[in-house]
Amino acid sequence: MHVILIYPEFPTTFWSFKYALKFINKKASSPPLGLLSMAALLPKTWQKKLVDMNVSRLNQKDLEWADYVFISGMTLQRESARQVISRCKQAGLKVVAGGPLFTLEHEKFKSVDHFVLNEAEVTLPEFLKDLQAGKARRIYQTAEFADIHHSPVPLWELLEMKKYATMSIQYSRGCPFNCDFCNVTSLFGHLPRTKNAAQILSELDALYQAGWRGGVFFVDDNLIGNKKALKNELLPALIQWRKGKHGISFNTQVSINLADDEPLIHNMVEAGFNMVFVGIETPNENSLAECSKKQNLNRDLVADVKRLQRAGLQVQGGFIVGFDHDTSSTFHKLINFIQASGIVTAMVGLLQAPIGTKLYERLSRAGRILKRVTGDNTDGSTNVVPIMDAKLLRKGYKKLMSTLYSPRVYYQRVKTFLSNYQPPKMNLHLDFQSIYENLRAFLRSIVLLGILGKERKEYWKLFFWSLLHRPSVFPLAIVFSIYGYHFRRISELIQG
Repeated sequence: MHVILIYPEFPTTFWSFKYALKFINKKASSPPLGLLSMAALLPKTWQKKLVDMNVSRLNQKDLEWADYVFISGMTLQRESARQVISRCKQAGLKVVAGGPLFTLEHEKFKSVDHFVLNEAEVTLPEFLKDLQAGKARRIYQTAEFADIHHSPVPLWELLEMKKYATMSIQYSRGCPFNCDFCNVTSLFGHLPRTKNAAQILSELDALYQAGWRGGVFFVDDNLIGNKKALKNELLPALIQWRKGKHGISFNTQVSINLADDEPLIHNMVEAGFNMVFVGIETPNENSLAECSKKQNLNRDLVADVKRLQRAGLQVQGGFIVGFDHDTSSTFHKLINFIQASGIVTAMVGLLQAPIGTKLYERLSRAGRILKRVTGDNTDGSTNVVPIMDAKLLRKGYKKLMSTLYSPRVYYQRVKTFLSNYQPPKMNLHLDFQSIYENLRAFLRSIVLLGILGKERKEYWKLFFWSLLHRPSVFPLAIVFSIYGYHFRRISELIQG
């Protein structure tokens, strides 16, 4: 059996880092972990080929070679997935679809032959058994959650690693919290399920042996959901594993209550974590209560963020405007909060209600759902009828984004962060390729940002300030300058 695994294309978004990746000559931020993991569950005798359309084209020869197509994706990839499926059907191929997009919207894809939904560890074996017997059904789904102790090591050998900026692995599924705009718990449950430390080390060993020397993203929706397992098993194992290994660092997603646990923060940094994404959403307590973001209530959120930064963790933040309790003053207050916290990478989007969330159910009953979500948190769209005047909401959002990512405001935020940040010790890996890529990015930043860019005045101010006053963070200052170029371009797209 010849199977082609296809990952549809992402549009240009905040998290695509499209404009920043060009500085380091990479095609995509990270690989399709779900497809690589699912591929490891397929029979070993099958011939497998991965086409990630974010790094390579889907050629006619690929379709002629294949007997079956397996496709996976997220909501954001909906339109590309439609085009891929249509092309595969025209080529006479059987299409098998799974992943979040199809789990939530499979009824919208009439031409797909087989849906393998929910968690593949549960539904894929049943599909494969029926396929071999010649009686495969159209839909395989389950309410059962997988025991991920049996999840295989992803098939890294299917990747062209040099085309990616980072690699990805997964330690846990599920989240103990109940934010009403998030569909994580409907997909993966409230009780965080974790792999054991030996599994994670085997995945990291495979990456390291394949030659990877760079960042690794733990894709967990909340890495600290099961603190006991993290503290007692995974982090001690990672600390030992990194000894003698160079070039590997980690980043992940956590909830803000990490700031309450200084020993956990210290152990994460020692284990190699240098960046965390935190869903802060809003400094408005009424809006936090409205969306059941209880873990963020009754806190000094700016102090929490700065505590993580001083410990050696860069904090990326997720923010939302358009809650029922938001007013015309919300936009200015949010800008002030983000600037004060020094959260350089601040993803701000209009409130959206994905299918499967409590928010969707509540607003649907109230007749306040307009359409399906786009899956892009920062495209200025919403499927919610807001309490605030819709024109005022969109105008305020556009102004907020243009302000946050204007050169003066953005570079001031970078300086605020770098003034507070205490960089951890890193196990650097220097070879010809990494030196060349970093030097190329540095020189391109000088030309495109320092000479030709709209931000050239702010670029040079940050350049010399960091070089003279905080030389240990000078490389990071250049990285953030490059990020800022991407974010500004995205903000310009939002303005229309």
